[in-house]
Amino acid sequence: MKNQQKIAYLAPEIPALSATFVYNEILGLEKSGHRVVPLSVHLPHSPAEGDALEDLGSRTEYLYRTPKSKMLGDNLYLLARRPVRYLRVLASAIGDAGRVGLFNRVGLGLLYRFAVAARVGRILLDENCTHLHVHFAHIPTDIAMYAAGMSAIPFSFTAHANDIFERGWLLEQKVRRAKFAVTISEHNRQFLIKKGCPEDKIHVVRCGVDPGAFAARFACPSHPIPKMGTLGRLVEKKGIDDLIRACQMLKDRKIAFDLEIAGDGPMQSELQALVSDGDLAEQVHFKGPLAHEQVPEWLQGLDMFVLACKKDRHGDMDGIPVVLMEAMLAGVPVISCRISGIPELIEDGQSGLLAEPENPAELAGAIARLLSDDHLQNDFRTNAKAKVQAEFELSKNVAVLDKLFREEKR
Repeated sequence: MKNQQKIAYLAPEIPALSATFVYNEILGLEKSGHRVVPLSVHLPHSPAEGDALEDLGSRTEYLYRTPKSKMLGDNLYLLARRPVRYLRVLASAIGDAGRVGLFNRVGLGLLYRFAVAARVGRILLDENCTHLHVHFAHIPTDIAMYAAGMSAIPFSFTAHANDIFERGWLLEQKVRRAKFAVTISEHNRQFLIKKGCPEDKIHVVRCGVDPGAFAARFACPSHPIPKMGTLGRLVEKKGIDDLIRACQMLKDRKIAFDLEIAGDGPMQSELQALVSDGDLAEQVHFKGPLAHEQVPEWLQGLDMFVLACKKDRHGDMDGIPVVLMEAMLAGVPVISCRISGIPELIEDGQSGLLAEPENPAELAGAIARLLSDDHLQNDFRTNAKAKVQAEFELSKNVAVLDKLFREEKR
């Protein structure tokens, strides 16, 4: 393939169970002919498994595990080799720290990440990389913009959710310094534009899924009691507390159901207490975390998938959760909330149902409506799969990103 490049890829954790879109994108680009140099801020807390992923992990450099002596050596190397660039970027980093507060956590963190960036700049030069792409607009992009400045190798980044809604420092500066920026939804694109980011540099590229891994089932499960599922970290923005309250309303209306909650997290004890207080122990079950390769089989056993997303007290919220795409591909009717980019995936009444966030009564109503209407369920299965295949298929979105890389090279 012409215009093949050697691209460095930087993310918080590679290959992480919680960020399948990152490693799938890397593997997809490699299949298209690019050579990828993987870089990770941290060693994954929960690494994804599989032969290809073990290989990916073995060739990934984990930046925050770099010995301080080596990091110092990289800084001295770049200072000696490119003194003007190095000092100019150092001045920029000090100015950035001043913008966010020189002596607060973010400001001091920027100065540390400048030092880490010298390691990345050295790798970019040693590996003859032509471009650096980053996932998440917070810490990884801090590192990338300084590394790009030191090495004179362009960078781009993909913005997701928490990294702009809650931890979105210096967004305008990052977009202006990048060759281009990518985000996962039009909602996010408009958010960035309102933050002063130049409109012409921001592109929407979905976090795609592999249809082959989530093939639609031939027959729907025949449970005597309908089985719902939800999956995600047990944190506030997933709205699982609202889903449990909706379940209480369903029980009060004598509507039969079972709910499986897959995942773990800091709210587990609080959510278990909510189940106990509502006398829902027979209907609501905590399944614990699922490995990504277990998700397709688990989805096959559900009559409905519900994700009650909302904005948390810090302003964080989901972008477009990949698990919704996976459920839709698997032929499982979905219900979620009108927040962030989710309405770009689920067209209310066409490919699923949407409720207002933090509204358990409306959520319970949507669940009851779907449980009582087999024709609606069948329509959703067909329309949802078509929607994901048209806009959210991994190979199509990797091709869009690939085109941006190739156009950037010209």
